[in-house]
Amino acid sequence: MTASGSPDVVIVGAGIVGAACAAACVQAGMSVQVVARGICDGATAAGMGHLVVMDDSPAQFALTRSGVARWRELSEHLPASAEYERCGTLWLAADEQQLEIARQRCALYRAGGVRAELIDPMRLMDLEPQLIGDLAGALLVPDDGVIYPPAATAFLLEQAQVTGARLIRGSVIAADAQSVQLDDGRRLSAGSVVVAAGCGSAALGEGIAVRPRKGHLIITDRYPGYVRHQLVELGYLASAHGAANESVAFNVQPRRGGQLLIGSSRQFGTTDPNAEPHLLDRIVTAAERYLPGIGGLQVLRCWTGFRPATNDHLPLIGRAASGIWYATGHEGLGITTAPATARLLVELMRGETPHLPTEPFAVDRLLAEVVHA
Repeated sequence: MTASGSPDVVIVGAGIVGAACAAACVQAGMSVQVVARGICDGATAAGMGHLVVMDDSPAQFALTRSGVARWRELSEHLPASAEYERCGTLWLAADEQQLEIARQRCALYRAGGVRAELIDPMRLMDLEPQLIGDLAGALLVPDDGVIYPPAATAFLLEQAQVTGARLIRGSVIAADAQSVQLDDGRRLSAGSVVVAAGCGSAALGEGIAVRPRKGHLIITDRYPGYVRHQLVELGYLASAHGAANESVAFNVQPRRGGQLLIGSSRQFGTTDPNAEPHLLDRIVTAAERYLPGIGGLQVLRCWTGFRPATNDHLPLIGRAASGIWYATGHEGLGITTAPATARLLVELMRGETPHLPTEPFAVDRLLAEVVHA
């Protein structure tokens, strides 16, 4: 608690990143208030819940590797409702060219301390019998996992509250380095302010380069064992990080109860929350290329959400020139990286040596591009 009686930290946002930051700050001995209109009502609630090491850049690899490892450490404490499963990811190679990419990624993962294994077509069919038989192989990353984000978020918030954090309901409309303004007129002061508000972060800081990127997901009825691993096409990163306003890539995730999550799409330039039939059709068509029978499964519902994206596909973690701290802009990797982001933020706030290089996540790195856009 500060000398004025205000908390050490006010955290704006109660998605999985905000919840992880609250838990980490409390564990580090800080007094914390979390301010949010609702709990887990943004990108976290709409996401797939994958915990996956990604290698689009060295910084992304380091942060996702740290996040997956931290979730593995937390897994023994998570409630059953969080549905943590270390199911692994199979990155599917459609042809020899993609198989060569899989070989290169396998070497990179192993050099970085991540278990990885090349899978030949025969073994691939043993691992996933529903896959089409003409694939060239796959890269297996066995320690990747899945989680149910709303329950994981609730757990992290509860852990923070049990050890002293306070949750305040309300909409933050303005922030500075040591206070936030709510829409009902309240002003909350603190030693530091952390904005972890996802797509809403840009409204709370001038030049914060985060914009919404829409995605669609489909969930099926229960088909236990139909898919045993996360299945992702090797072209996923090119699609996810491409510049096109619309893209679709194959990604299927098994849930503990036997349901399948089928994705995914990405769109810039829209804030319409309605599901779009042409994109849902494209998602199913992409899935049928790898799982020919998936189109015959019963669909329970479809939905959309908005990922907080940055132009270089890396989050903003650290202190801006304004003095406000940020933990936002994770796009589709906020769930994977939440505990690693929280650890990095606390290390920076306490002046400790960070466990990862921080320059790639510097908050002000994209300001020039915003100013000149």
